[in-house]
Amino acid sequence: QVQLVEAGGGLVQAGGSLRLSCVASGRPFATHAMGWFRQAPGKERELVATISSGGSTYYGDAVKGRVTISRDYGKNTLYLQMNNLKPEDTAVYYCASSQYMTWGNRTSDYDYWGQGTQVSVSS
Repeated sequence: QVQLVEAGGGLVQAGGSLRLSCVASGRPFATHAMGWFRQAPGKERELVATISSGGSTYYGDAVKGRVTISRDYGKNTLYLQMNNLKPEDTAVYYCASSQYMTWGNRTSDYDYWGQGTQVSVSS
C-alpha cells in the first residue's frame, strides 16, 4: 500500500519561509516522478514543482525562483523549500507520486496523493 505523508505546513508571515516534507512508503521511491501541487479554496489544483526519477526539476510559473524541490533517496523523503512566501501562496499543499511515469507536470500524471498540509501566509 502506497502512503505519502506530508508535514511542515503552518502559518507564516509574508516574506517568510517553510519547508514541507513528504515521506513515501509502499513502493520504490527513486524510480518514478514525484511532485508538489496545491489547491486554494475555489480553485483548481495546480502544479508547484515536480522532480523526475533522475533528479530533473520543473517549477510552476507562480513559484519559480522562490521554491526548491528535492528528494532524499536514503530517507524516501521529498522536500519543498519555500522562501519569500506571499499571501497568494495560501493553499493546501499535496505530495504526489506517479505510478508509471519517470517525469510529469500534470495532475493526471500522478496516481498517489498525500492527505495535504495547509500553508497559510498572512500579509
